[in-house]
Amino acid sequence: MQIGSYIGILIFASPILLLALAGYWKLFQKAGHRGWEALIPFYSSYVMLKVSGRPAWWLIWLFLPLASTIVGAGILVDFIKCYGKYTAKDRAKAILLGFIYLPKWGFEAKTTYLGPSASPAFRKANPKSIKVSSVIAWSQALFFAVVTALLIRTFFIEAYVIPTASMERTLLVGDHIFVSKLNYGARIPMTPVSFPFANHTLPNTNFKSYWDGWELPYFRLPGYSHIKLGDVIVFNYPQDTMDNRPADKKEFYIKRCVGIAGDTVSMVNDQVYINSKPEKNPIDEQVEYSYKTLGGDVNPDLLEQLHVITYEGHTYPSMTKAVAEKLKTYSNIKSVQPVFSPKGVSEDVFPRSSVSSIHFVLTKTMPDYHWNVDNFGPIIIPKKGWTVKLDSMTFPLYERAIEVYERNKLEVKGTDIFINSKKTNAYTFKMNYYWVLGDNRHDSEDSRYWGFVPEDHISGKALFIYMSWDSEAPLFKKIRWDRFLRGIN
Repeated sequence: MQIGSYIGILIFASPILLLALAGYWKLFQKAGHRGWEALIPFYSSYVMLKVSGRPAWWLIWLFLPLASTIVGAGILVDFIKCYGKYTAKDRAKAILLGFIYLPKWGFEAKTTYLGPSASPAFRKANPKSIKVSSVIAWSQALFFAVVTALLIRTFFIEAYVIPTASMERTLLVGDHIFVSKLNYGARIPMTPVSFPFANHTLPNTNFKSYWDGWELPYFRLPGYSHIKLGDVIVFNYPQDTMDNRPADKKEFYIKRCVGIAGDTVSMVNDQVYINSKPEKNPIDEQVEYSYKTLGGDVNPDLLEQLHVITYEGHTYPSMTKAVAEKLKTYSNIKSVQPVFSPKGVSEDVFPRSSVSSIHFVLTKTMPDYHWNVDNFGPIIIPKKGWTVKLDSMTFPLYERAIEVYERNKLEVKGTDIFINSKKTNAYTFKMNYYWVLGDNRHDSEDSRYWGFVPEDHISGKALFIYMSWDSEAPLFKKIRWDRFLRGIN
């Protein structure tokens, strides 16, 4: 991961975190505890439960995804009650603006520790504390916690789980990652009326989680960096046509950016070229290899140990270049060679597989670019303000971007092209676009199949893996401890 990503997050988050911790430190001291106890994750929650008079076993709930949000907010509500903060306004201050009000309460002399808020003696001595029922108080706390979580998820950082093998070995199925919204600037929701924490459908149903009767135009807040070559980015799948979903409600994909707006991208035997210069390949990129032995088969345990994987529907196993070099050193191996689709051999790749409903009718047939997954291009990635001449070779490449992503009425009448009812032979793009590939090159559905990623589909930059879970491993090996807090290169 680039150092700039860490620095940017720290610039935004550190002052907020430090202020909140300073507040907890002083409030702990007022309750007779040591201030440094506020700095220890989970133990600080245990202290808050003790200060409030709640049972310690409540900590168990903090390890459960949904319950942790509810109980965490409730623990904070009980905690601030101990200092005479009973009202809904106080709860909002603590949860939404804790970095302001926790240090304020901690440092001001008039705010003192009154005793365990859960005890009968406290409620008797402080009748104001029971004016609002526990159900209402917790409901209010949950509401404020959800609002806070939504703000963080929308404008700062969001968690994702890797569902497929398209980025192996960089990212494994079951990796839980954090994605920064700050790097490129947070995208303002285009469908503001939607169910919290759901993407396009409600959990375990086929019902839409949003109302598309009100859509906002694309707008992105300023970020502290731009998308760079090699960035691993999360975006909405451009060709998700299910239910005509808005851009921000399409399925999420994660890939590596190998071309930015204005670049000319090509591939020769899987080697990416940017503006005719070879681009550095990812360290953990893997492709299919064939290998021959001097006799007999290779021990399957050895192949598993080396992370040589055969994917369903593939003839040859996939591995990284480093693994291939390692495999060559074994005495029973005669040769190890990468398997590429030959140059000039056509496969069903972009633009053949992504033409919209109009189809290409200027010459009554689709031109054959003779492209495949390993030998592709050159192709120019659209840039905002760039004007492309539309002819029999360029029209299929940019048709979908013009009609679907930039929402123009596109018609072909005979050999004439009409955009918004005006005859033309050129188009000027309104957005920047990007070209993405999966690191697992022969098992990834990416730009080679469906083309460009528009800027309004970009969600954020993948930062690091905070935990990893192998669902197919034995019970006591499901957690991949070696991947915890690993940066994404």
